[in-house]
Amino acid sequence: MQQATIEPVSNDREILAFHVREQDFCIDIGHVREIRGYSKTTALPHTPDHVVGVINLRGNVIPVIDLSLRLGMEPTTPTPRHVIIITDFQEMTTGLLVEGVSDINSVSAEQMRQAPELAADGGRKFIEGVYVFEDRLIRALDLKALLASDGDME
Repeated sequence: MQQATIEPVSNDREILAFHVREQDFCIDIGHVREIRGYSKTTALPHTPDHVVGVINLRGNVIPVIDLSLRLGMEPTTPTPRHVIIITDFQEMTTGLLVEGVSDINSVSAEQMRQAPELAADGGRKFIEGVYVFEDRLIRALDLKALLASDGDME
């Protein structure tokens, strides 16, 4: 009789870290479809302010969110150095306009800390937690909250 070998389950997670207003944020790499250089968007009427427009991605029209504005910061003035992170989340493909991507990291559940509760922090609802990584604190975005249909995409 052979004894089954049980492999330990890793709690490690791959994250894509990027900058918004010179602050570090991240999302799970599993939701990243691709990273592309900034390209001009086409505005659509009756969209929320943080939806800067749409782009054509190989025949698919993809909405692009100004992540800075969505998080309650100043709107982004895109330059050729900005990038759009194309995400797939719950059968929705969306672009996130950010200043730039910094790296891909492997992090463990033990590295995540709860973000502090601050009454005046409107962007807090989009933060899943904060990773303590080397000498940085990287805010993990909650894509479900970020892309919620509270008037942003419908």
